[in-house]
Amino acid sequence: MKKRARTVPVAVEVERVQTGVKIEKRILKVLKALAEYHDMTLGDLLEGIVLHAFEGKAPFERATLERVGQLRRIYGLDLDARHSHRLREKEAP
Repeated sequence: MKKRARTVPVAVEVERVQTGVKIEKRILKVLKALAEYHDMTLGDLLEGIVLHAFEGKAPFERATLERVGQLRRIYGLDLDARHSHRLREKEAP
């Protein structure tokens, strides 16, 4: 049986909400720089990453991953997937 290709509308109207999510500082710097590099908002970038992840797909092509590597070095981001769910905030002095 032949699969029918899904058609995706050019634009989909959605309702967005403002959120107060906390995120590790260097991760945010890399994400913001990557969004700027691709001339998109941080929110658009995050939505794309999440939608890919929800389908078990990689969100970035090789060239973008190379750019991420450069940005990680620039911003000193030495965390990786092994650190996921193990980050905790510094205690206030």
